Amino acid sequence: MEILRAAALLIFTLGAVFVSAQKSDLGAWYMYFGNNKINKKWNWHNEIQYRNFDAVGDLEQLLIRTGIGYDLTENNNNVLLGYGFILSQPYVNGEKKENVEHRIFQQFITKQKFGRFNLQHRYRLEERFLQDDFRMRFRYMLGLNIPINNKEMLPKTIYASVYNEIFLNFNSPTFDRNRVYGALGYVINKNLRIEAGYMNQIQENKNRGQVQIGFYNNIPFNKN
Repeated sequence: MEILRAAALLIFTLGAVFVSAQKSDLGAWYMYFGNNKINKKWNWHNEIQYRNFDAVGDLEQLLIRTGIGYDLTENNNNVLLGYGFILSQPYVNGEKKENVEHRIFQQFITKQKFGRFNLQHRYRLEERFLQDDFRMRFRYMLGLNIPINNKEMLPKTIYASVYNEIFLNFNSPTFDRNRVYGALGYVINKNLRIEAGYMNQIQENKNRGQVQIGFYNNIPFNKN
């Protein structure tokens, strides 16, 4: 029943996304994130992001990312080595082009809790193999989840989610982009949740917004 309610909420939100994106310059990103325990120490990260220039059908970018992580302390201080495949279809002088990027990345995530406030710091280093170039980039994200109708992130909890992430290039220009995000989420059960929100991305020459729908899966492979 809880999954049906969450699905109904997601369908309603998707309808709102279609209306807003079709009537404005908003993009729409549909995202799946998996972080699945292999055992007490190891985890498998997997994600797919389908990014559109509009509500649906005009692909901007398809991103597939995976990696293996290790907890330095129980359920916290995770280090991870991963790989990403990125297919981009930008408009250049009004004509669509296609670019493929292969990416290796290393990251460190640490979490903190202050009352209702659940903080996450993510530090990520990327080696980017583009079609005609190689680049390196550093990213830092500070995220915050705040449960609204419960004191903890328990099943049936509605929560607010915000983050800020800055991207810095190793080459010039140093500043690549900054993302600011705000959303409402719903905890379906201890391993599943959904979010719907808005992200504004600031780059050197442009500023653009995206409506985002995210589904999070933390179902473990082990039974503990």
